[in-house]
Amino acid sequence: MGSIFDGYEELSIARVTSYVASGAMIFGGVVPYIPQYREIKRKEDSEGFSLYVCLALLIANTLRILFWFGKRFETPLLLQSILMNITMLMMVKVCINVRNKNQIIKAKERVFTDFQSYLDFILLFGAIGAVVMYLFVDVLIFVETVGLVAVLTEAMLGVPQLMHNFQQQSTEGMSITMVGMWTVGDTFKTCYFIAREAPVQFAICGALQVVVDISILGQVYLYRGSKTSSRTPIRSD
Repeated sequence: MGSIFDGYEELSIARVTSYVASGAMIFGGVVPYIPQYREIKRKEDSEGFSLYVCLALLIANTLRILFWFGKRFETPLLLQSILMNITMLMMVKVCINVRNKNQIIKAKERVFTDFQSYLDFILLFGAIGAVVMYLFVDVLIFVETVGLVAVLTEAMLGVPQLMHNFQQQSTEGMSITMVGMWTVGDTFKTCYFIAREAPVQFAICGALQVVVDISILGQVYLYRGSKTSSRTPIRSD
């Protein structure tokens, strides 16, 4: 009888929990974009969603993918970066399509005003980064620096919102619910990084994001006398 249940013993609570945590890590980061993507398409209005934040996330996650080739970390973290890049490109595409459709007079062509420019840039950035990583993959300080730059770029995405609130002395136009979701998500990520013994850069990233999130929530209390609405915050990750 013991042999019948051998397979079930492998599927322990700890293992199931590990699978769930890995799944949450892979897909959790893109979940907030689903309603935002649908809302942009439905309202045909992309105001409030920063394409430069998308660009920063594309750069950060591309660097994380390159970092994986220099220092192999958990596969779910790699898949998370790949999925996030795909999601960011989809967000860029829908935002640019909506803006071009709503634009009465076609603006003078500039960098990063069409989807192809974003795609070309990230492909070129990734290709050059891959060549450089291949050449310096054995240089420990270079590999570690790539990882640090990647996670710091991501960790600082909430700073523009923090500074905007400080300058305005108000949290008007900011979704408190969304900031709460950031805090929960970033806390989960940090615990995941520590529990899975991910590279130290990831733990630093998570901790910084939690600090920024809590600071923004603190501003909600500090500026509670100001009128607050439920529009989407500046940080769009």
